[in-house]
Amino acid sequence: MADWAVDQLNQKPKEPFFMSVGFFLPHVPLFATQKWFDLYPDNDTVLPKIKRNDRDDTPRFSWYMHWYLPEVRLKWLEENNEWRNIVRSYLACTSFMDSQVGRVLSALKRNGLEDNTIIVLWSDHGWHVGEKGISGKNSLWDDGTRVPLVFAGPGVKPGQICAQPAELLDIYPTLNELLKLPKNKTLEGHSLVPQLKNAQAKRKWPAITTHNHDNHGVRSENWRFIQYADGSQELYDMRKDPNEWTNLAHDSKYAEVIADHKKFLPKSNRQPAPGSRARILTYVKGKVVWQGEEIKPNAPIPGLE
Repeated sequence: MADWAVDQLNQKPKEPFFMSVGFFLPHVPLFATQKWFDLYPDNDTVLPKIKRNDRDDTPRFSWYMHWYLPEVRLKWLEENNEWRNIVRSYLACTSFMDSQVGRVLSALKRNGLEDNTIIVLWSDHGWHVGEKGISGKNSLWDDGTRVPLVFAGPGVKPGQICAQPAELLDIYPTLNELLKLPKNKTLEGHSLVPQLKNAQAKRKWPAITTHNHDNHGVRSENWRFIQYADGSQELYDMRKDPNEWTNLAHDSKYAEVIADHKKFLPKSNRQPAPGSRARILTYVKGKVVWQGEEIKPNAPIPGLE
């Protein structure tokens, strides 16, 4: 992909162009050449911070989000001496991708296109490598939903870091405004241009992530609120508890915080399209169904036996 992008840029396109360069890694299988693993010596790789009883205060419904998947539990990683390996592999693949992005940006600069091109770099989801007792992406916590989102180019003040939450849905209206294109009023996203000009400019909206039917995470600057399809909830103070170890949802003194975040929950929640199969979770009339099979209320959680 990087080779293709570099080749296109080396041809010095003469008219306005749009280029989408999508990289696969970091993604399972986490393969990279030895050069990238050497950046992270096996005996020097720092494992993520975890809390052993982290899931004791999370609803059972949180387990349904990743009920039975090829992404293994932390329990398996530890029992098979693979936890450090998967962390190291994830880091190696990320550094490899960094280098490929660098090749594309170098080609942009080398061909005199750097000053007149808007660049957006983002990822599709985060990844657990042991946090919350899981690996993979299927969650509504920060580790599964937080992604890099970087803008550069004309109309963007350089060197800023904005701590306010945003959605990937915001990319389209942001580009429309930066490029002075007509607004598309059917979009749900909101332009980030005010924050690209001044990172301290306040946004009215949190970032919302939906996983399957009626499971939502609402991330404001200081809080993460999660509500599952059965009504169970989680609330984390991201200033005091960035690891999301203490669920505050049952503490009445945070009722107003929860109410403020519930205002942003989607009003329309539709069931999966007919024929959907992979990683599909539904909850109808008290019945939990994962990939077509009902999960009984007392069923043991896979991977924890």
